[in-house]
Amino acid sequence: MIDLNNLLRKNIQNLKSYSSARNEFSGDDVILLDANENPKALSGLPIGINRYPDPLQKRVKEKLSVLKGISSDNIFLGNGSDEAIDLALRCFCNPGVDALAIFPPTYGMYKVCAAINDINVIEYPLNSTFEIDIDKFVDELKPEVKVVIICNPNNPTANVQDKSIIKKIIERFQGIVIHDEAYVDFCPEQSLVNDLSKYPNLIILQTLSKAWALAGARVGIAMASKDIIDVFNKVKFPYNISYPSLMIAEEALSKSVESQSRINEIIEEKERLLKLLPDLPMVVKVYPSSTNFILVKTTDSNSLYKYLIQNGIVVRNRDMETNCKGCIRITVGLDDENNRLIDAWKKYNLSVSL
Repeated sequence: MIDLNNLLRKNIQNLKSYSSARNEFSGDDVILLDANENPKALSGLPIGINRYPDPLQKRVKEKLSVLKGISSDNIFLGNGSDEAIDLALRCFCNPGVDALAIFPPTYGMYKVCAAINDINVIEYPLNSTFEIDIDKFVDELKPEVKVVIICNPNNPTANVQDKSIIKKIIERFQGIVIHDEAYVDFCPEQSLVNDLSKYPNLIILQTLSKAWALAGARVGIAMASKDIIDVFNKVKFPYNISYPSLMIAEEALSKSVESQSRINEIIEEKERLLKLLPDLPMVVKVYPSSTNFILVKTTDSNSLYKYLIQNGIVVRNRDMETNCKGCIRITVGLDDENNRLIDAWKKYNLSVSL
């Protein structure tokens, strides 16, 4: 069994967290004279905006608990998933000593968070089909690695890793494994939430930014053992999610039927794009996708990217990423937006020749 205390930094083990008086009461019929707030909100603004938000976001967690089928004690809410990534590195990695392992090409914020926290990054590149080489990872795993992050489905490649490979890493690695499921709502069978209780070293990340259409609210989700969640709550800033974001999240989570309908629309539109993209100029390969975006290999992504920008269409140039030479990443938009993309792309050769 993994002993969490052996993984935590000593200063985090000994940390006495900031305690708000709001943690010490329950109920609504109280007079709030504890937090030096303005007792009266400005006119026209939401009721309650003059008060600090619930530091533990209980109401939103209760809704997530029902949706995810786990206890609210196993849920942490952050200012986007990036906050949970940053917390994991701050809690489990000693600056200048320990390391993070990633599988590029992958989400760029992993390396940014590591650099901010002075954590070394050791890369285990995906193979030519964007799969983890488990034998290479196990054979070359460095002892200084304390956290492993697996983006699954992966960004920017849009593919999924075999679950058996993921579980082997969790079982063999004696540190923290983060399974980033930001896009799992588009392929829910890939989630490890149902396996959470088996693995005390597993942290699952999800988000309300993608399928729940709340990118502007910045609400990320981490699910893990109660011990890990308690550590995150101890280290996080007291009021890390704003009152408006919590209000919006709570309302959105009541719209699961509508959310699933939107997911289905995106998947249907993605399938249409997957059929149209291979016939466009410069396209070498269109990769399969389990997400709401598509990776396309082209003969010259740099010139194509600039051309699309000139036509008012913004995609992501991934040319400099590992094994992504000539690739662009396209988010599935509304049908008319996708039509504009296809129409502009069809005219690329003509535009260049002129």
